Amino acid sequence: MQPGNQPSGGDGGGAEAEAFVPHGGPQGLRRRTGLVSLNSSPRSARAGDGRRTTFREDVGHAAAETYLVTGLAFTLLGYLGVGYRWISQLMALLLYAVLLMPGFIKVGYYYFFSSQVCRSVIYGDQPRNRLDLYIPKDHSKSCPVVAFVTGGAWIIGYKAWGALLGRRLAERGILVACIDYRNFPQGTISDMVSDASEAISFICNSAVFFGGDPNKIYLMGQSAGAHIAACTLLEQAAKESKGDHTSWNVAQIKAYFGLSGGYNVQNLVDHFHERGLYRSIFLSIMEGEESLPRFSPEIVAKKSSAEAIALLPQIVLMHGTTDYSIPSSASETFADVLKQAGGKVKLQLYEGKTHTDVFLQDPLRGGRDQLVEDVISVIHADDADAREKDALAPIPERLVYEWQIKLARQISPF
Repeated sequence: MQPGNQPSGGDGGGAEAEAFVPHGGPQGLRRRTGLVSLNSSPRSARAGDGRRTTFREDVGHAAAETYLVTGLAFTLLGYLGVGYRWISQLMALLLYAVLLMPGFIKVGYYYFFSSQVCRSVIYGDQPRNRLDLYIPKDHSKSCPVVAFVTGGAWIIGYKAWGALLGRRLAERGILVACIDYRNFPQGTISDMVSDASEAISFICNSAVFFGGDPNKIYLMGQSAGAHIAACTLLEQAAKESKGDHTSWNVAQIKAYFGLSGGYNVQNLVDHFHERGLYRSIFLSIMEGEESLPRFSPEIVAKKSSAEAIALLPQIVLMHGTTDYSIPSSASETFADVLKQAGGKVKLQLYEGKTHTDVFLQDPLRGGRDQLVEDVISVIHADDADAREKDALAPIPERLVYEWQIKLARQISPF
């Protein structure tokens, strides 16, 4: 399959039918077949003609999304091969998923049937140019917005991976836009960065239509998504410092949150190869060895002008200290480089946490989630009313028993 072609299980069927496009300013959004009022709930709006979607339609959409995810999984397996190592890794992944399945089912039900989730909003013309919105129930005032770029080893990234984070932040009054983008081999890293930039532009210019505050937009990425988002942010700062025309401005982003990201891919090639993302595949994703410096935010930051660094928002780098997929030293080194260049940086290390602990296991436990609390503390830093509400916010319920989480952690291939 050539980059740019749509993979099997792509945005066909239900996913395409549920999509929206912007229309006519703040009056609302227009689906391909009709006008949507912003006063209606997100779920009822998806029908496009004012009626609520039926259970059958929602199940059809769920089936289409499942088909896409299954296609992504088989694409990944096709590239990684079916040797002993990957068969054992696949078995570990399946068992990991089974152990956490009670939580995944609850999150999946919320994703497909909650009235606060607006799925597959179109932000561009390319395949997979879609995003999901997690909208707070309180519409009394405009709310902060988090543009979230999901992870997935640049091969299986998918917007629904952010459902749990989207739910938790939306429950605390923050609108979340989870961005989908072309994966390899549908696209290479420059396509992913281009998609992310277009999605950020859409969010910056359309946030008010969804009830978001255009002056409180935050960018966040996890794992490969943190890398893509960082590449996008630095590329945008470089363009602006040179006076190039752009569709959005770095000044519109109040802060960047990078969770478990790798920011010097030139130094991570061997590490990824040992972990099973083989050198030949990774270099194909990154468009060849000669392109590694260009798509290494750490290297780019070292070479950036003082004017470009000054444009960057606050950078918050978050990482578990026992992350085997991407070592925490990746965030530590990037933080040091940005500080030396004059950037505004905060490093948050989670002692003893793995690649999936912070993003999956911990929030599935229920209770106060440290990652969510740290993100919210930055977003609500200048909002006394929001901080007061945070103190009184309900405690999230546990979604999976503790023994299942501990066992899944031991089995996890990540």
